[in-house]
Amino acid sequence: MIPVPSGVRVWLATGQTDMRKGFPGLALQVQEVLRRNPLGGHLFVFRKRCPDPIELLIAAARGPVHAVART
Repeated sequence: MIPVPSGVRVWLATGQTDMRKGFPGLALQVQEVLRRNPLGGHLFVFRKRCPDPIELLIAAARGPVHAVART
């Protein structure tokens, strides 16, 4: 369970995402496709064709966080 503070929006990227991109590639996708600031404090969720694993991108108080979660 990941606690999400109130006021944080969760953005789900539909379609396939290349999971080898890492933080820089996913942040660039957030900027170019979603037209959002990846460091704006919102949670961005990416997935491959199959739903396992998912990748999370969020700007935390200490800086950006890139996490991989297996369901």
